[in-house]
Amino acid sequence: MKLQSAGQIALVVAACAYLLSVYLMSSPVWIGFTINALIVTIIALSWNITGGFGGMSSFGHAALYGTGAYASAILQVQFGVNAWIAFGFGIIAGAAMGGFIGALAFRYGLKGSYFALVTLAFAEVLRICASSFAITGGGSGLQLRLDPGVATLQFPDRTVFYTILLVVVALVMLLTFLIKKSRFGAYLVAIRENEDAARALGIDTYKIKVQAMVISGAFGGLAGALYLQLFLFIDSTVVYGSAVSIEALIGPIIGGAGTVWGPLIGTLGLHLLSEGAKHLLPNAPGLNFVLYAIVLICAVRLLPRGLMGLAALFGTFNSRKDDDHA
Repeated sequence: MKLQSAGQIALVVAACAYLLSVYLMSSPVWIGFTINALIVTIIALSWNITGGFGGMSSFGHAALYGTGAYASAILQVQFGVNAWIAFGFGIIAGAAMGGFIGALAFRYGLKGSYFALVTLAFAEVLRICASSFAITGGGSGLQLRLDPGVATLQFPDRTVFYTILLVVVALVMLLTFLIKKSRFGAYLVAIRENEDAARALGIDTYKIKVQAMVISGAFGGLAGALYLQLFLFIDSTVVYGSAVSIEALIGPIIGGAGTVWGPLIGTLGLHLLSEGAKHLLPNAPGLNFVLYAIVLICAVRLLPRGLMGLAALFGTFNSRKDDDHA
């Protein structure tokens, strides 16, 4: 994952140093906080495939995340399926939902704000459905039976789960890097820059965009299945709520959409900012959302390439302005 400047290296080293320092913190609060941030990072990496590389900005990534979580939960609670098998089906279900949304939306040529609104609508429809049917637990949600062990993918020791999450995030980032360096990734960037020109060059833009949604859905379903195994409970508001979709897109935008490290950097930074605000101003609930709005407005206005793009300006190793490899 090539970094183009000393500033980017410093930013990445700071993020990695924090993630490793969590092992030294005696407070379980920081482990729990960072675990939540890493799960959101996976959703952000999911959004980055479509929104960052392909320019297909989604406002409803909760549809992919929630489908993965519910597929795994239904199989375990309602049908007694082994947790490992259900976990795998959660990833497949997320991928299938991504493919379905993409195939439908792109078949009718939806793009830009129209595509964003369609994804938002899918997430909301799925939330209503999940709160209405018995198989999904209705408004009460679904609760996994507490049964710690490797066979059930339940780890009461948060440090163990944290280590697993670090490995998963690293693997997803590696896959993101491989996609970025592949011909498929080049096609996505071409579609983002000029879809008509990409089509004129012989790229099957419909096929590429649907495939991107499938990959994005698999990452989103993975995040949802991980959330389920961590908290052992889901309901429609938790996994299909708009907060999930907002967190999915805000991390990459702040950190640097279309980069490998951007979603991790942005998500960690925003969560640390939010947590700091809660501790400094405990009597101001909802302040984190105000901060999110302010930071997002400033980032879009002043940092079009996010924190990774800003860091690329400091200590550049060469004169070629190409920070997309980060």
